[in-house]
Amino acid sequence: MSDLVSIFLHLLLFKLVAPVTFRHHRYDDLVRMLYKVHNECPHITRVYSIGRSVKGRHLYVLEFSDYPGIHEPLEPEVKYVGNMHGNEVLGRELLLQLSEFLCEEFRNRNQRIVRLVEDTRIHIMPSMNPDGYEVAAAAQERDISGYLVGRNNANGVDLNRNFPDLNTYIYYNEKNGGPNHHLPLPDNWKSQVEPETQAVIQWIRSFNFVLSANLHGGAVVANYPYDKSLGHRVRGFRRTANTPTPDDKLFQKLAKIYSYAHGWMHQGWNCGDYFPDGITNGASWYSLSKGMQDFNYLHTNCFEITLELSCDKFPLQGELQREWLGNREALIQFLEQVNFQLKRSTPQAAPKRRIPNSGHRGRVLPKKVQPRAARKKETMMKQPQRGPA
Repeated sequence: MSDLVSIFLHLLLFKLVAPVTFRHHRYDDLVRMLYKVHNECPHITRVYSIGRSVKGRHLYVLEFSDYPGIHEPLEPEVKYVGNMHGNEVLGRELLLQLSEFLCEEFRNRNQRIVRLVEDTRIHIMPSMNPDGYEVAAAAQERDISGYLVGRNNANGVDLNRNFPDLNTYIYYNEKNGGPNHHLPLPDNWKSQVEPETQAVIQWIRSFNFVLSANLHGGAVVANYPYDKSLGHRVRGFRRTANTPTPDDKLFQKLAKIYSYAHGWMHQGWNCGDYFPDGITNGASWYSLSKGMQDFNYLHTNCFEITLELSCDKFPLQGELQREWLGNREALIQFLEQVNFQLKRSTPQAAPKRRIPNSGHRGRVLPKKVQPRAARKKETMMKQPQRGPA
């Protein structure tokens, strides 16, 4: 009997003090981790797949909500996407740690986390490119170096250059007049994209995401739209091509919130680069066509930024705990902004508009200003006056 008591006490102690395991997770380990979190917090989580990779691996998402699987009116939807480039792995591990952290803190009745889960529907995709990750991880195990090994999907395609190019349309509309949000997809879009990209597009069309972050590696900076410049200059030119969106101030604020909550991103000097406040307009850094963050903003009005989180694309296992501690508060604060910045407040200088999406039934969000041609015409027709539109 004493032996059974001893075993019970040992298991209980292990359950209470077992440390988080900071290690790299191959695909099977990732799946087990997601279901482990779900089993520990079954009432606030749901695991679902949005599709499969080229090699048939599921693109899994872990959802946190007080009513998993159910959209609640006026409750905002937010997402994190990691490992879009298979060899940029820190985001993958951070999102697994975040998932475990949210579950544990909710069970511990941490009121900050309880409010976040109850007020927000959170979707976490640790890996958008599981095929590329397996290539990168296998190369690491064999000590094969290569800056691009595993970056692309199994068809050799860079997924962050694979979304429909809506920037061309918006820049034309800015000059000639036309819509600057909820731009439609081309009729043949499915034939232009990879299976992973198609799955993500269908995913973001199925949920009314209003805030998102895409986790990358290779630098330390919070990057906000637009990614594609008007002139589409190539990285390395001394001249910059800053290309702001109509919501530039809000994007800068979101980027700074992450940067200043991060352990060192806000300092600016990282990986041999300098970014004031640890943020940058994407096109000002280098021009990127067919990227995911511009697509989110232009097609669904989702405010997505790209988080470059480590100088080393595949950091050593021993560095993961430091990286988690440096990013933990920033990951939580960014999620909270879906209620603080996008739900409760709108820019005072701009009138509001209602987003025509059945998911939120007309929830009021910040308005993108009209294209320049339309604004000029409207200004000429109206008398100078102040007040709501």
